[in-house]
Amino acid sequence: MEQLTYYLLALLLPLLLLKLIARRDGNGMRLPPGPWQLPVIGSLHHLLGSPLPHRAMARIARRLGAPPFIYLRLGEVPVVVASSPAAAREVMKTHDARFATRPWTPTTRVLVEAGEGLVFARYGALWRQLRRISVLELLSARRVHSFRAVREEEARRLVAAVAAAAAGEGGGAVNVSKRIAVVVTDTAVRAIIGDRFERREEFLANLAEGVKITSGFNLCDLFPSSMLVRLVSGTERRARETHRRHFELMDLAIKQHEQRRAAAMAQSADGTVEKEEDLIDVLLRIQREGGLEVPLTMGMIKTVILDMFGAGSETSANTLQWAMSELARNPEVMHKAQAEVREKLQGKPMVAEDDLADLRYTKLIIKETLRLHPAVPLLVPRECRESCKVMGYDVPRGTTVFVNVWAISRDPGHWGADAAAFRPERFEAGTAADFKGTDFEFTPFGAGRRMCPGMAFAQASMELALAVLLYHFDWEMPGGMLPGELDMTEEMGIAVRRKNDLYLRPVVRVPPHVTP
Repeated sequence: MEQLTYYLLALLLPLLLLKLIARRDGNGMRLPPGPWQLPVIGSLHHLLGSPLPHRAMARIARRLGAPPFIYLRLGEVPVVVASSPAAAREVMKTHDARFATRPWTPTTRVLVEAGEGLVFARYGALWRQLRRISVLELLSARRVHSFRAVREEEARRLVAAVAAAAAGEGGGAVNVSKRIAVVVTDTAVRAIIGDRFERREEFLANLAEGVKITSGFNLCDLFPSSMLVRLVSGTERRARETHRRHFELMDLAIKQHEQRRAAAMAQSADGTVEKEEDLIDVLLRIQREGGLEVPLTMGMIKTVILDMFGAGSETSANTLQWAMSELARNPEVMHKAQAEVREKLQGKPMVAEDDLADLRYTKLIIKETLRLHPAVPLLVPRECRESCKVMGYDVPRGTTVFVNVWAISRDPGHWGADAAAFRPERFEAGTAADFKGTDFEFTPFGAGRRMCPGMAFAQASMELALAVLLYHFDWEMPGGMLPGELDMTEEMGIAVRRKNDLYLRPVVRVPPHVTP
């Protein structure tokens, strides 16, 4: 929540009369239970105790006796939050079509002005077309596998960079967050444009700003009809500037891609390039071929590329940072994972993707990290397309709907008394929940029509990067810090990341046979 929220509420609260707003509106609708509301600001004051809405919403649900849904009015925006597996199933399966579109806040409208992408596209012909292109062309199993060499090369560079830092002066702590961000971003960028992006640092900074702006919990989006709030908050202006920089960077990325292709063709004997397509190649080919129900504009292509960048780098990097953080806080789990990978590889110079199939415990660590730290804890919001009744409650048309996967994944009623503990072994049973969209107590990638199509791409990148970090290095807390003292503070955007970078001291155990 932006700091400005506190200032505005400080001005409004003394002028408001405290009163409890009835749970039934004038039309006799039965809305889900919710906390008492104030005039103008609705339920916003219930979120002020925490800058992390997913935690505040979970706390509200517990206070109300853990109903499947809760109802909030955040400023002018009516919100329903699914807080149980049964409720998640209703939203993402039973009534999936009714909740399959996205709310377009003032901020979102700025970001889709030049063309809709897959993430925020409204439900309809364009979204179906983009989804089909993503599933069949951009993120198919064959396409993901085609980038195997890229992932392995970037993993080698990660190991070399960490080893070089470990051998440096004093053998001090390494910024693990930064190293992870670099390897994940470079892997995603190479898959998308066929090469590392020359403006990587600028891109990462702009991407982080965009993630913060699109959280949906800023004054501009909560009071969309108020011109005064929109002017005072400045969020729309920030969104427009961020979007402008995004597109400038996309222009540069496409130009870099075309120059690389032209250089390769000039060097070839027959003026052609026999090489696996990167994702820009795919999109440009589809645009040239035509025959689409909705023509693919360059604005749409750039927005899709941005979606791929965000989904392929920000969320995966955050998950890996949380995984390394949990392993540092739970040394016994780390030692067990290291023993597995070192036993399976038997001194091999480097982890290859073929080795990942045997690393069962590494996969369990990824799953447990996604359970405790889902990258998008409320998933990307949905909007009710038509009024409906769900589990006995009325959900009016236009209501914003969140699925609190963070709360559901930590519910002791489904995960046991140790639900807050990091215990990968809970997924060892053959009947344990999986994250492929059918087990609604565990849906970090969502489910139904709006499920994230990049799950296989993210999984391949995360498993390999984590395996090499565990295989080549032991990891120690810096400065004599105890594992339990590690800062785990979260920072909220649409995705949740570590507020402060993770620093650990690497000790080389399997020397890399590569140079940085």
